[in-house]
Amino acid sequence: MTVVLAPQNATTHRPQVTQPLKAIAIGDSLVYGYGDLSGGGWAERLRRLWMHPDSSGNVLYNLGVRGDKTAQVAARFEAEFSSRGELRNRVPDVAIISVGTNDTPFLGRPDGKPMTPQNVFKHDLTLLLENATSCCRTIFIGMVPVVSERMPFLDCLYYDRAAQHAYKEITREMCRIRGVPYLDIFELWTARGTAWIERRIGPDGLHPNELGYQSLFDDIASWSPIVELTAAPA
Repeated sequence: MTVVLAPQNATTHRPQVTQPLKAIAIGDSLVYGYGDLSGGGWAERLRRLWMHPDSSGNVLYNLGVRGDKTAQVAARFEAEFSSRGELRNRVPDVAIISVGTNDTPFLGRPDGKPMTPQNVFKHDLTLLLENATSCCRTIFIGMVPVVSERMPFLDCLYYDRAAQHAYKEITREMCRIRGVPYLDIFELWTARGTAWIERRIGPDGLHPNELGYQSLFDDIASWSPIVELTAAPA
């Protein structure tokens, strides 16, 4: 906690207390940290980093829900955001969003019906981004590439990198239009090669393993919008 002296006047001389920044990480199982037995996922690793005495002291709430699609995150955003008031009900300052993967699979077979058609996805994402940006500063963490050869997931969902690419491009462009910083994890990981990715995705082909979450955290923690939040106050 930082203490700053308020300006003096003739009658008072009181310290002004500034509170650490508060953030929510909201989205799907990638936020929840499913599959990371040692670190609890990238959001939990970031929460621990911010708690370090040499860091910012920021507060982070993990609001990841396994299986959530963009429509579900959009539907619960306002209630989740407004429920994190503390210290005289001050609401969060930042929303870190990561969602979209669960919108991309095909149902029943590799050429089946898409879980969320692209036009519906655009509508849902518009609602989410407009709601989030009207509440606070918003940043977006993109999806990790899946290993399609390990499909189907849950014996019925076929995730595919080509479909992922199309949905992440929609997300990237909609974030650009609204001035929302977007970390393109899909492109970062794809550039590192198939073997690199396969070592970091669990047996289900969808969720990162512990090594994958560490790599994901490293990418997120070194991204400039997060670095700015992490820096300890002078």
